[in-house]
Amino acid sequence: MSRIAPVEPPYAPEVAAQLESMMPPGVPPIGLFRTLARNLPMTAAMSGWGRYELGPRLSLSMREREIAIVRTCARCRCEYEWGVHLAFFAGRVGLTGDQIRSLTAGSPGDPCWAVAGERAVIRVVDALCDTGDVGDQLWTAAREVLAEPQLLDLLLLCGWYHAVSFTARAVRVALEPGAPRFADVVAP
Repeated sequence: MSRIAPVEPPYAPEVAAQLESMMPPGVPPIGLFRTLARNLPMTAAMSGWGRYELGPRLSLSMREREIAIVRTCARCRCEYEWGVHLAFFAGRVGLTGDQIRSLTAGSPGDPCWAVAGERAVIRVVDALCDTGDVGDQLWTAAREVLAEPQLLDLLLLCGWYHAVSFTARAVRVALEPGAPRFADVVAP
């Protein structure tokens, strides 16, 4: 049960405009955005950063971005945001079933990760989730396959999705209809 009920239509004009700006054209607003709209000034402020994180100016490829987001959300145990990103982006970025299982409950050493940059993304996310830091050895290895702008984007992307995950979990945002569930990809 959600601790903060999402806004429901019909929306006030300023809420409708904000929600519309956060979604692709014609796609109804997701539950998290409708919940955040309970604090419209905060939602408006964070929308610019969210557009950067999901937009073409991010130095990571869309695939690297989604690997980082799905891994971060899985590590935070945020089934809501994990499922939203898989539903919207997994097919677009070519994540295989083995890769989705690995991002959810595996490791960067799993055989499905053949690209060094993708393994580095997962290792950096894991380090941040485990220790809040990236050790010197991992930093050096990641720097061999990721440029400085990519590393900076990765650090902030992971932090951003920690915040999103913490919020979605603590507020108990209801899972989106049709989005995958952890149980769909990980055997008990």
